[in-house]
Amino acid sequence: QVQLYESGGGTVQTGESLKLTCVATGITDGYHSIAWFRQTPGKEREFVAVITWSGSKFDYADSVRGRFIISKNNNENSATLQMDNVKTEDTAVYYCAAGSLITRTTAKLQEKYPYWGQGTQVTVSS
Repeated sequence: QVQLYESGGGTVQTGESLKLTCVATGITDGYHSIAWFRQTPGKEREFVAVITWSGSKFDYADSVRGRFIISKNNNENSATLQMDNVKTEDTAVYYCAAGSLITRTTAKLQEKYPYWGQGTQVTVSS
């Protein structure tokens, strides 16, 4: 059973940095990818970033490219989302997700990820 645990959310000001961590348990093969999505009230869940289990491939939403970095810590079976130069529009609940055989085309589709964490709140104030 795959389980995901997010941590690191909080409140920061515009331009500051925040790091989110997703610890994955129960993943026993190298075919899974770890992704971050975010959601604000009344809106659809939005893709943020994805990384393969090996850490060799990754992709970002245009809205965060150049500001956020996703990385994989294989020793700890965790993925980190480093959020730099945050903006008020980054305020959301951030979810970690895991799915297998994710491609660059399907990475943005939340239905491709059967496993989800509980979410962590990120609030950016101006």
